[in-house]
Amino acid sequence: MSTAEPITCCAPLDQPVLSAEEAVATAELFKALGDPARVRIVNRLATAGAPVCICDLNGPLGLAQPTVSHHMKKLVDAGLVEREQRGKWAFFSLKRDAVETLAVVADLKGACC
Repeated sequence: MSTAEPITCCAPLDQPVLSAEEAVATAELFKALGDPARVRIVNRLATAGAPVCICDLNGPLGLAQPTVSHHMKKLVDAGLVEREQRGKWAFFSLKRDAVETLAVVADLKGACC
């Protein structure tokens, strides 16, 4: 399984200058979150308190299993989510370091007048 690690390369958006690599990595992160279904998945994972079986996402999201799997792959590849295989089912959870990095990257509270 290919898991990119762009989240570790991101720089806070309030830095004076972003390198080209930091800008690409940050854009990839936001691209992974650029779909409403993926935002809803992240929300479900963030509020679950434990890893979530992919089988428990289809109904609440109103999406077919292949569609949920597609979105989960995007989130795993972006480095936001980790996958754990338990028998025939895959369980997903947010990566703690990714969530902390995302919070730092997106924190623009001090940037506005």
